[in-house]
Amino acid sequence: MTATQDFVTVSDPGEGTIRLHTPAAFEGMRKAGRLAAEVLDMLTPHVVPDAVTIDLDKLAYDYVRAAGHHSATIFYRGYSHSLCISVNHVVCHGIPSARKLKDGDIVNIDVTVVVDGWHGDTSRMYLVGDVPLKARRLVEVTYECLMRGIAAAKPGNTLGDVGHAIQSHAEANRFSVVRDFCGHGVGRLFHDAPNVVHLGKPGKGVLLRPGMFFTIEPMINSGRPDVKLLDDGWTAVTRDRSLSAQFEHSIGITDDGAEIFTGSPMGFTAPPYGA
Repeated sequence: MTATQDFVTVSDPGEGTIRLHTPAAFEGMRKAGRLAAEVLDMLTPHVVPDAVTIDLDKLAYDYVRAAGHHSATIFYRGYSHSLCISVNHVVCHGIPSARKLKDGDIVNIDVTVVVDGWHGDTSRMYLVGDVPLKARRLVEVTYECLMRGIAAAKPGNTLGDVGHAIQSHAEANRFSVVRDFCGHGVGRLFHDAPNVVHLGKPGKGVLLRPGMFFTIEPMINSGRPDVKLLDDGWTAVTRDRSLSAQFEHSIGITDDGAEIFTGSPMGFTAPPYGA
């Protein structure tokens, strides 16, 4: 192990170097995670029919700047927005635009903020108006997949246990897990080791240890798991045009489980929020 101010490092055969963070680092992630969750809470009453996605992005930008911090995604690999907004068959990385939300849409909003060098990364699904039952069920199961994955994230388990918890629940409900994208280590770096794949076999993969920070962010499709990238280089959509849903939390492995850094201060967990 090599000691640093915020973490020590361990080696993993498949992932290379993984950081195990200190108690001070946990406090940094709590602050970053709270601000990210506050952004999603703030947006809740604005995610309605006829809302324009670029206007939602501006609301998030202004909120983070007013708090004295900044978005991790602006200028990240050429991206120029505070949010990713993914509607219906968009799997992830939807770009805010002049598009208006419509009654019946399901929407994922993904935000990452930087607070004192720490990254708070989270996303949440929203129901726009009167959403059909099948779409609502997809959103419900996706949230359950996230929470089952987090429940499996504890010392002595592996990332295979986490992935299996997600995959088995999604497939038991006749949905599919996207293979092309995964969760990731997070902390002072936006994207770090380990990669967190949302399917797997129990007991396989990286051994979980106290101090690991990473995101769990399953993308669940109502149809096949296949996706394609649009010409803008960011937007990923389902190949069969089926609906897709995603929830994401940043977590830290503790001595006996996992701490969620990005829980909603307003108690908004799964939609409909505040119902």
